Formats: sequence, C-alpha cells, structure tokens
Amino acid sequence: MTLTRRTAINPLPWILGEGGYRLDRAVLDDAMTALSAIGYTHLTIELPPGTSPAEYGRLLADHDFAPAPGYFSAAFHDRDRHREAVEGIKRHAQTHLELGVDSAFIAADLLPERITRPAVGAGADAGRTLVVAEGLAAAAEAGAAEGVRYGLHPHVGTAVEVEQEVRTVLDATEGSALRFGPDTGHLRWAGAVPEKLIADYADRVLNVHLKDVDARAADGARQRRENYMVATGGSKLWTEPGRGAIDFDAVLAALPDAFDGWFVIEVDVPNIGTPAESSAASLEFLRRHPYFTARSESAD
Repeated sequence: MTLTRRTAINPLPWILGEGGYRLDRAVLDDAMTALSAIGYTHLTIELPPGTSPAEYGRLLADHDFAPAPGYFSAAFHDRDRHREAVEGIKRHAQTHLELGVDSAFIAADLLPERITRPAVGAGADAGRTLVVAEGLAAAAEAGAAEGVRYGLHPHVGTAVEVEQEVRTVLDATEGSALRFGPDTGHLRWAGAVPEKLIADYADRVLNVHLKDVDARAADGARQRRENYMVATGGSKLWTEPGRGAIDFDAVLAALPDAFDGWFVIEVDVPNIGTPAESSAASLEFLRRHPYFTARSESAD
C-alpha cells in the first residue's frame, strides 16, 4: 500500500550493535540493503566520519534511497559553548541543503547524571533550562539563516527531558526560529502525554519521531533504577510503533490538519526479532494506519 505522508527510518538498530555505536559505510550498506528490500524509501541523514555529502548522497542513491531530516545536538547547557554550537549547526545545515533536505531535529547533549538516572528529571535546574533554551534558539536562528528549519527534540538523558523542561524551552523561545520536533517515545518515557504536548504546540510542530514504549519494561527499569543504556539495551524499553503504550491515534489527531512534516521511525534497539524484522513491523504499522495511506491535501 502506498504511503501518502513523508516517512523515513533511522537505521539505529544496525548502528547500535553489540560492539557499541558504529557508523561506517559497511554498516550503512547492510542497513540500506535490508531496509530497501523491506520497502523503505527515505533514510535519516547521518554521515559516517570522513564522508562528504556528495559521497553520502551517492550511497543513498545506490540503494534507491533519498535523504530525510537528520539530528543535531550540542552542549547547550554550557553558555560558553553556544558559539561552538552555532558554528556546528551551520555546517550541519549546509550538509542537509546539499542533500536537498530543509529541516532537521535539534537536541541538547546527553548529561552523565541523567544517563545514570533517566526519565525522572534528575538534578533539575530551572536556570540551566533557560540557558539551554537560549542556546537552542541561537542555533535554530543560525540554521534558519542557512535555509534549514530545526525542531526541538526532547530526549531522555538530556537537559530537556521532562515535560516542564520541554514547555519551558518552547515558551522561552516563542517567536524564534526554533520549532518543535517531538519524539513520542522519549516524551512518554519521561512521563509526558505526547498528544497533549503536540496539541499545545501544534503550530510549531515541524517533524515527528515515531517511537513507542514498552510500558512494562519502562516500569521495571525504573523500579530497578537502571541507567539509560541498560533500560534501552538490556530491558528493551523501546518497541515498534503500535506495540506499546503510545496512543498514536491521539498523537496523529493532535497534529494540524495541514501538517506536511516528516515522520521518522525510530526503534533504537529492536523489541522483536532482528533489525530487519523490527523495521518491517514498523513499516507495516504505517501501511495499516489510515493516517498514512488516506489521500490528503498535503499529499496532492
């Protein structure tokens, strides 16, 4: 069945292997070969070290893929590093433009304390949240000046983790170039109701990460006080869209009628089967859901 929305997948199940994070051409070759056979057509932009945008574009084309919005993060909690972040996002934006993509996700870097105690707002600091908001707005403005829009991606383990921090950043940056790029799974794990936040900031939603949460695994990980890596890798907290606690009907209904942004599938560590089996289940969810197959103004 043909999808009528802009959809893509992040090949993290191949990149996050038993040996840790590995991003190189061999890994991407394997991922793209499998994902193309399953039926995906767009992949998030994530260049292996030493790879030029032109080389990455050729790699995508060799597997019949086109690029989709990627992800930028920086140490926004440190005001002294905001200028560094601005320069970094300019390069990130230029890569996206060279590949023909004009939007992306933006997040704060992971923090050790929150990796150790994820999804509970450990060490919350209202002043730090405002510093993060300041840096995110400056970076988003710089990206917009290059021609790429950026949406805030709340992420467990970062300084923008729990609902209050998400709202503080979005409220503090109202009127700036910073948009909203919600990740349904990260919001839910940290205690938020994704559809409520999306509805409240609907006019700023740029793109969406479709991620689901195994509620039982999340509850167990919290009771055992597991760190981020154990909760997501060992306890397999993430699951394929439609198999977990997220009410995707409500999430999709909360989006504006004319929404035409990207939906990016993310299942960092498969909950079922192999990376290919997990990715196939995620695509099947899209193909079963009328939101992604019904004709709409945005698809005409």
